[in-house]
Amino acid sequence: MISKALAAPAVAILLLFAAAPALPAGFTIEQILGAPFASGIVAAPTGREFAWVSDAAGRRNVWLAAVAPGGTQYTSRPLTRYQADDGLAIADLAFVPHHEQLLYVRGGDIEYPDKPAPNPAQLTAGVDLEIYLVGFHGGVPLKLGLGHAPAASPSGDRIVYLHHGEVFTVEPRRGAKPRQLFKMRGIADSLRFSPDGRLLAFVSIRVDHSFVGVYSFVDKSLRWLDASLSFDTEPRWSSDGTRIAFLRTPSTHDEVGLIPHRVGSPWSIRVADLASSSVTEAYRAPRGAGSVFHPLSSDVQLTWNGDHLIFPAENDGWLHLYSVPANGGEARLLTPGQFEIEYASANADGSSIIFAGNAGDIDRRHLWRLRLPDGAPEQLTSGEGIETQPAALGNGTAIAFLRSDARVPAHAALLEPGKPAIDFFAEGLPHEFPASALVTPAPVRLPERAGVAAHGQLFLPPSGEAGERHPAVVFMHGGPIRQMLAGWHYMDYYSNAYALNQYLASRGYVVLALNYRAGIGYGLDFREAEGIGAAGASEYNDLLSAAAFLRARPDVDAARIGLWGGSYGGFMTALGLARNSDQFAAGVDLHGVHDWHHWTLADRGNIPLYALDTPPALLATALASSPISSVTGWRSPVLLIHGDDDHNVAFSESIRLAEALRDQGVDYSELVFPDEIHGFLRHASWIRAYTATAAFLDTKLARSSGP
Repeated sequence: MISKALAAPAVAILLLFAAAPALPAGFTIEQILGAPFASGIVAAPTGREFAWVSDAAGRRNVWLAAVAPGGTQYTSRPLTRYQADDGLAIADLAFVPHHEQLLYVRGGDIEYPDKPAPNPAQLTAGVDLEIYLVGFHGGVPLKLGLGHAPAASPSGDRIVYLHHGEVFTVEPRRGAKPRQLFKMRGIADSLRFSPDGRLLAFVSIRVDHSFVGVYSFVDKSLRWLDASLSFDTEPRWSSDGTRIAFLRTPSTHDEVGLIPHRVGSPWSIRVADLASSSVTEAYRAPRGAGSVFHPLSSDVQLTWNGDHLIFPAENDGWLHLYSVPANGGEARLLTPGQFEIEYASANADGSSIIFAGNAGDIDRRHLWRLRLPDGAPEQLTSGEGIETQPAALGNGTAIAFLRSDARVPAHAALLEPGKPAIDFFAEGLPHEFPASALVTPAPVRLPERAGVAAHGQLFLPPSGEAGERHPAVVFMHGGPIRQMLAGWHYMDYYSNAYALNQYLASRGYVVLALNYRAGIGYGLDFREAEGIGAAGASEYNDLLSAAAFLRARPDVDAARIGLWGGSYGGFMTALGLARNSDQFAAGVDLHGVHDWHHWTLADRGNIPLYALDTPPALLATALASSPISSVTGWRSPVLLIHGDDDHNVAFSESIRLAEALRDQGVDYSELVFPDEIHGFLRHASWIRAYTATAAFLDTKLARSSGP
């Protein structure tokens, strides 16, 4: 059972609204997108510091929170002072032990670090992905080299990082020259120092398999651990540095597009003893539920707790934490219940884990502590806020995390035992930010259709005359492994989407943010529902259920229901307009997938993901599941928005759809961002895209232009 040990942070949530200025009900897109957004929160492995990235209208900077020497109170300060909306992302924050320094990466597309760096701001000097070092007291950051994923040695005197799939090293000092650490085949990933810093574990990715390797700084040797035909990933050192645990997932047959994976060949956890070169299978997933590995959203999947390993699994149909002896044995469920864990962070000695999940509050996230080896989960936060992405500080008691609610976007916060949570707003909420004008979305559970009941959040206009029928919009998230929440989202893409939904509600729209099957938060069977994606687009049933829900409301004009969404949400928008222009009067499709077969080819540079022996029936199903196959029924107008340096969904997806729409005589508009990526890098791009979206919906759904 899950016990509740409620702490004081719920009280602090009320303080967020006290500082929010009172504004008129109307507000602009610039105002609703004007608050700083926090991300990438990390805690120092020793000490009491934590850091995060603050994005204030495209001006991204690194912030540090710490206690002054001899003091007791935390204060925060910026370590960098970048001033432009230049499209240069900041990520990969990492502390340098014993040196009061922080590493970070700036520039490029962090999701695709080895591709040419995008340059949506048209910086004439070009853009590179660069690693910087900055001290706790600020100053000019020191550029260490080109690359990403930096990691500092336990002593702090050596930095390793990745550059174009190779491992490099550099000393954290001015004038140091980077050099390649070793040469190998494959693409290097997941750099992990041994506790004494003498060895480096890493992963070598080789298209259809991967190996775990170990490099020795002492004799400059390289060895592979238990090489196999599978994908070996996630190397984690035992506290004494004698063993490495890692995940093994079978290499599977290539597929067409995105299809459900409810069951498959079981994955396993293996433990290599470096002295004896022996390898033990500590855990093998059961057949059936839990046989396919689904990771936490955290960077860490495996945690050592003495001679046990803590890991995520879905054996009961929900993503939970389990424990297993490192030398093998029966796995034990640590977090029972019908909820999912999304993020988890262990303290320095592995004696407890802080996790974020939706136990008892399925449309939000709250923090829990799991004391190992035998403690029951204790709830640390509750209420109407969203608390997630915990980072346990090195002192073992304090927790840094991200917090938001229905009115205030994600920001850094700190929880210490017996104290109210402290909020860190970096630059602070702008005076014109309309927190007091926002509505609280209501949770919705739609009627079951085709065996699944979808969920969502309903945004109602804050004002209107009795009996007035409003236009309505269904918003669909991307992923599809995402979940919209009853408040500001902790991912920047969906934080922006939440802002636009609030803006549309303020303009008189009834907005339903639809959490359709294939998303997270509602269990394995919901996420891997039969027939999703290229296997039949069964999630379309949830859009039809949403449409019926809206049409039945007395405050909705059934003739003025529109759609909008990005990525997979763009796919759903296009599918709705193609199949049911009779129900959906207009739509906005941001960088959506329109043809699973074409997307499959484009995703790998015209190298098919599926094998040549794929049955023709599967290919036919993939095509039938695509919007392009139903375009002859498309009548409603659509706005297509896409950046042409998109590596998630090829720009050609929108080009081909536009061609098909022209052939059908469909009214479409387009907005193209040269050199922008999938999740726009520039704040100006989001403003322009959302301004165009709102104007398009106003025009096509017969909205007045407003004041």
